[in-house]
Amino acid sequence: MYETNYHRASSVEEAVKLMGAAAEGKYLSGGMTLIPTMKQRLAAPTDLVDLRHIAEMKGIAVDGRSVRIGAATTHEEVAASAALAAVCPALCGLASRIGDPHVRHMGTIGGSIANNDPAADYPAAMLALDATIVTDRREIKAGDFFTGLFETAIENGEIVTAVRFEAPARAAYQKFANPASRYAMAGVFVARRDDGAVRVAVTGAGADGVFRHPGLEAALAANWSPDAVANVTIDASALLSDLHASAAYRANLVKVLAKRAVAAA
Repeated sequence: MYETNYHRASSVEEAVKLMGAAAEGKYLSGGMTLIPTMKQRLAAPTDLVDLRHIAEMKGIAVDGRSVRIGAATTHEEVAASAALAAVCPALCGLASRIGDPHVRHMGTIGGSIANNDPAADYPAAMLALDATIVTDRREIKAGDFFTGLFETAIENGEIVTAVRFEAPARAAYQKFANPASRYAMAGVFVARRDDGAVRVAVTGAGADGVFRHPGLEAALAANWSPDAVANVTIDASALLSDLHASAAYRANLVKVLAKRAVAAA
């Protein structure tokens, strides 16, 4: 690693101030991607501004079906939240299967969505739940937030501080995990609201990152059943093909996982 200056911010305002004074600073949340990247000398920030100890960015608040999760909340805290499990157990289940115990106790929901790894789990949840991403400057709908591989709508120096969403009537997440990294080779999050509206988001499979699948959404809105998935075509031409799986294999995974998610929900 290259030499860097470490700063522990105690408030969002202090973090912004510290970043403004840095030559080439980076915000640090869980550090699950940034630290390994620095170890490989692929990144050399002059300053790291740690956000994990900012009280206003931590915690889970549930009011009726309205949920707010602070960006510095760890995966383990999401997985273990009884209040969240009462209204959206699908998100708790998703968090419980991220990485290993070390990753779950260090990694944060804000760090995950800000990084927008194309195989990460939370982006699919945010899209399917129609979540709002809250930053220190504005609020961004999830559909506008994720813009491509490792790309989001956040600007230089902007901090993701929380996510908000209304818990759906039914939801579930299923993924086919790489046995080594536990990243999703494909993952499908389904959510159905009381009015029958359905959102389906896919991670790990898209050539351009996380995406919604209109065909699956239409089929499940008409018939909320695993059987409804059978006649939906998953276009492999828009999917990722790599050493782990071909696009055609991932297309089949998406279909299988969508059926499993609906059955689980």
